[in-house]
Amino acid sequence: MALACRHVLLSVFDYKTEKYVIAKNKKVGVLYRIIQLTILGYIVGWVFVTKKGYQDTEEAILSSVITKVKGVAFINTSSGSRFWGPEDYVIPQQGEAVFFITTNFIETPEQRLGYCAESIKVPDGHCRVNSDCPEGETVIAGHGVKSGRCLKKDSNSTGTCEIHGWCPVERSHKPKEPLLGKAENFTVYIKNFIRFPKFAFSKSNVLETANDTYLKRCLYDEVGHPYCPIFRLGDIVSRAGHNFQDMAVLGGAVGILIEWKCDLDKGYSQCHPQYSFTRLDASGPNSSMSSGYNFRYARHFKNPSGQSYRSLFKVYGIRFDIMVHGKAGRFSIIPTIINIGSGLALMGAGAFFCDMVLLYMMKNRTLYRERKFETDKNVNNNDKDLKAKEPNKQRSEFQQLTDLSPEN
Repeated sequence: MALACRHVLLSVFDYKTEKYVIAKNKKVGVLYRIIQLTILGYIVGWVFVTKKGYQDTEEAILSSVITKVKGVAFINTSSGSRFWGPEDYVIPQQGEAVFFITTNFIETPEQRLGYCAESIKVPDGHCRVNSDCPEGETVIAGHGVKSGRCLKKDSNSTGTCEIHGWCPVERSHKPKEPLLGKAENFTVYIKNFIRFPKFAFSKSNVLETANDTYLKRCLYDEVGHPYCPIFRLGDIVSRAGHNFQDMAVLGGAVGILIEWKCDLDKGYSQCHPQYSFTRLDASGPNSSMSSGYNFRYARHFKNPSGQSYRSLFKVYGIRFDIMVHGKAGRFSIIPTIINIGSGLALMGAGAFFCDMVLLYMMKNRTLYRERKFETDKNVNNNDKDLKAKEPNKQRSEFQQLTDLSPEN
């Protein structure tokens, strides 16, 4: 028993190596080398060069965006000439990652609370008799509450219900051209701060320079001024593949993507922002039906006698959504070892595939199988010899015990 245990303990320190069979087959040899070169090219070219598999990466970017729009315009409306500045056409005024630029509007001035006819364009406001307008019922998608009266145009036509609300009701027509078409030349200042917490790395998209006048005269250009954060609105829409004047009529939504791809092994100066632009509200075959962007707001006033009234604005414009994505990477030994180990494991797949070809697809596969797998016949013979010697051994031991008995 002690000898067996000693043998097991010593066998732990034995080194076992594989036995290889060399197959003199040029076709399989060429196939094997092609597989090896393909896997090697994948590991070096794709994993390490293209995907930088030797780096530890982080995509959890922290970002802050500040915007500021500049530009003024005079416009002529039915209520007179007006001067519009950023305080009037930018919503919200404080500057965020999402902002709206007014390019067109329809004004309904001097609305007062009272009774008037519902718009003919509201289906729920149509009526023929007073019973079609139950008193106190709200007009669905309308402008007020029904008073109980049906205001007929004549005895043979359908009229509209009288409502209690802001009168006269909103002017409703589709604009043909933008009132603030000059907004194409307005500029927006987009300041973006980013941070990758894993690497304690921070940067902004503004050029770090001692020249105080740089931001006052520069305009973004991907080649000449990639670190100028000032964009012309017309250029943004143009880069999204659309015409500003066409979009300004009914409005739209434009996405501005700022993408940071930072290889921190190359240094701080090699981390650059990359901008891309796309229209978000136009997609699919029926995009013309759903495209555009508008909403309503009102400005309230009081006349000298204390009576309240308001001007209602239905504004059309372009909504800009600024989205920030990023990825940073830096050399780390752990992903490097993991990817190298994965590559070596793939190398073994080439040998496995070639073995399958030799074992099952070649003409002389039987000969190769005999060389690949060996059967030791001596093991069975030794087992038989041991079984034959066992009874003799037992009889010998019994004889020794008999010779040592007291009777002898």
